[in-house]
Amino acid sequence: MHIQALPTDLVRHWQAGGADAHGQRPEPAISDGNGNPCRHCLNLIPQGAGYLIVAHRPFHSLQPYAECGPLFVCADACTRFEDHGTLPEALKSSPDFLIKGYGRNERIIYGTGTIVTPEEMPARVADIFTDPQIAFIHVRSARNNCYQARIDRTP
Repeated sequence: MHIQALPTDLVRHWQAGGADAHGQRPEPAISDGNGNPCRHCLNLIPQGAGYLIVAHRPFHSLQPYAECGPLFVCADACTRFEDHGTLPEALKSSPDFLIKGYGRNERIIYGTGTIVTPEEMPARVADIFTDPQIAFIHVRSARNNCYQARIDRTP
């Protein structure tokens, strides 16, 4: 599996005050240190550090399955997560996550959605990718459904 953080150009756009998926400016906030994951560096935003709350739609097309929701990114420039075969801090910070597979048309492949612990995630992702219909997998918060990251097949 290959974990994809949000693209740097998109995050820099928001950090410069650019509009989010709803056409609004990012909302600034200060981390309380209790689990505010940046979707770019995929680290938890430290207590006292600034972050931005934005609406994001992690799909290319507008269609019924193209969910849009809130997420956090560091207010200051951070380095995009590079996948080196281990789960990033943000995907180890919760007891469980929702993962679900999507087809090339960006629509959910029913039957792939499941709640997993961080330890279970790699094996379940590998299992989902045995289905050739699956183009990618989203990792979301199991409690709030917020988008965390995208997983692609290993290149």
